[in-house]
Amino acid sequence: MPARLPLDEQLTALRTTLSRNQTLLEVLDRTAALGLPDWYLTAGCLFQTIWNTVTGRPPTHGIKDYDVFYYDATDLSWEAEDTAIRAGREAFADLPAEVEIRNEARVHLWYEQKFGTPCPPYDSVESAVDSFASTTCCLAVRLKEDGDWRVYAPHGLSDIFNLVVRPNPVQAPREVYETKAARWRQAWPELTVLPWPTPAAT
Repeated sequence: MPARLPLDEQLTALRTTLSRNQTLLEVLDRTAALGLPDWYLTAGCLFQTIWNTVTGRPPTHGIKDYDVFYYDATDLSWEAEDTAIRAGREAFADLPAEVEIRNEARVHLWYEQKFGTPCPPYDSVESAVDSFASTTCCLAVRLKEDGDWRVYAPHGLSDIFNLVVRPNPVQAPREVYETKAARWRQAWPELTVLPWPTPAAT
């Protein structure tokens, strides 16, 4: 069981597991070639590939899209982000998946309008990942120049391999967590979804 392995062996298991998803590997390779600053592949495509492997499903089952985050605070214009999005659209055109590219330095400009709560500016992609609605989502991977993987997993990997969805009440509203968790349970009924903490519990 990968969740019970020492951390270094969990990282090996992570790479082995994610490598079952050929689309994911292509997105990593092609994103590296785009030259985006401080980029990561993150969120659902990663932990859902793991869930699929653990539960014996095809690696791409239930994966809606592949999220590529990058960080560029030198130009917060929509035009600059759109240039990156268009480059990605061309790079990923032949893949059987939707790849979404977003500049995390711009999130605070639109977050409140979309989710109803303000978002302080992020200072890195890592800080954006830290704010995901579930700690289980807090996983990001990118290719380094030597071809090795850089893995960011602030809450570890055990919950992901154990199919546990745990709330992360630091930024996203409760409704976002519960909506996502309900959608995931439909595709992966084996999940254990932990409840949002009540004020008394915090």
